[in-house]
Amino acid sequence: MEALRHIAVIGAGSMGAGIAQVAATAGHRVHLVDALDGVAAAAREGIANRLTGQAAKGRISETEAAETADRVHVDAGVDDLPEVAIVIEAVQEDLEVKRTLFSRLAAGQPSTTVFASNTSSLDIDAIADAVHDPERVIGLHFFNPAPVMKLVEVVAGRRSAAAYLDFGADLVRSWGKTAVRCASTPGFIVNRVARPFYGEAQRLLAAGVADAATLDAALRGAGFKLGPLELTDLIGQDVNLAVGTSVWEQTDRDPRYAPTALQQQLVADGRLGRKSGHGIYRYAADGHPQDHEPDADRLAVLVGGPTTTDPVARTLAMLVNEAVDLVHRGEASAADVDLAMVLGTGYPRGPIDWGREIGFDVVAGQLAELDAAFPGGRYRPSPALS
Repeated sequence: MEALRHIAVIGAGSMGAGIAQVAATAGHRVHLVDALDGVAAAAREGIANRLTGQAAKGRISETEAAETADRVHVDAGVDDLPEVAIVIEAVQEDLEVKRTLFSRLAAGQPSTTVFASNTSSLDIDAIADAVHDPERVIGLHFFNPAPVMKLVEVVAGRRSAAAYLDFGADLVRSWGKTAVRCASTPGFIVNRVARPFYGEAQRLLAAGVADAATLDAALRGAGFKLGPLELTDLIGQDVNLAVGTSVWEQTDRDPRYAPTALQQQLVADGRLGRKSGHGIYRYAADGHPQDHEPDADRLAVLVGGPTTTDPVARTLAMLVNEAVDLVHRGEASAADVDLAMVLGTGYPRGPIDWGREIGFDVVAGQLAELDAAFPGGRYRPSPALS
């Protein structure tokens, strides 16, 4: 079964190159393809350079570095691929692009080849519609940078066969990753549950409850590595908005996920965050944010005060609500939701575990208070809290 040793990765951007590196490190022959001339070759060179850097630091031997790099092979195009066990696509986040790609792959690969999408938010079933045997289409959502991040969401479409999902989960575990299972729900686990972490801070900022630095300090004080506003600047306001908008559209514009006018205006104004030098914060030439000092007196008043203006209570209530609702709908297990949020976002603890400590009845009360203050459905409590 020579094909079992062969993996194809389509799309040689930072994510595709990272996945290729992970697979090659695990001993697979990796066939790397990109639609743009020279991109796959440049990605292979980048992989070789990173491996050489690891060898220089003593993390791997020079022989291991060279042998791993040699296992990455650049193919001219999708139609030139040999028979492989699995194809992982990491192309642009566009449904039609992915559907066209999978249709071409289905025409050239045997019926045993698994087709995995690295999409972060698109519907696996919609992608699988392009393949005559959609049971072999699954989601394998890696997190960036793939060689470092341990989490992979193994995503099941309604027609994905259990055997292929098990194959995908076992494969990424053999690559040293932690696999969590979820249904093909908008945003999967991480990108759906995390929406309120960004949205609540943006709403509080827009309402003038506190300045950005104070709101970020409040969440860091609760154990988060970065505050939500500085984190969206790091991610890129445009990237964060695109994911949020995708979830909103796929949930029939559920008010829980409605993009904020604040973030939409930031993107329209080109204030994309660190990469543009100005987002929520302005950035110095060295990348450090300016005007980043919180108001300690205001912070002391807000945290522990009314839920409507407490950044921590308000954000945690919404995170817990999203997490328990996902489990209530049968789209993931409680254990996988908590594990995904810790590994995928670096949260200090899983939101369901956090909810147990706070008290689910307390969370339900906080949401009822928010729903009364801001009617419209965003703050409706999950049935799991009743």
